[in-house]
Amino acid sequence: MFEMMPFNRSRGVDLYRPFRDLEELERSLFSNSGVTAFKTDIRDAGDAYVLEADLPGMKKEDIHIDIDGDRLSISAERSAVKEEKDENGGYIRCERSYGSFSRSFDISGIRGEEISAAYEDGVLKLTLPKQTRAVPASRRLEIQ
Repeated sequence: MFEMMPFNRSRGVDLYRPFRDLEELERSLFSNSGVTAFKTDIRDAGDAYVLEADLPGMKKEDIHIDIDGDRLSISAERSAVKEEKDENGGYIRCERSYGSFSRSFDISGIRGEEISAAYEDGVLKLTLPKQTRAVPASRRLEIQ
């Protein structure tokens, strides 16, 4: 368990860094890690893997699942516009939200033609059947 503990370089000594908060703000505003990815859970169900991806607020039509060789890609795009106008047609509030999300997975040990997908309550569920390994038949060789 020791290797799972977070590493702290300062070992309890907090150095004075006046721009630390600005650096953290810049990192949170301009990093792409929260925009292009979504959370997934993958579990082993014996003869198949079950992948569950959280895509809340997405419409089924906006989610695309593509298989290219041994790569499965899930992508989704959201665009929402909310406008509130006063009596004269001027904006009181206008909000626009756009986002594009994508993830790719290696499916080299999966029977790609048998993958099934369902989307319900903001969760995309993929069933990925495992390939069965052929057990070599045993036989006896005759000595000539």
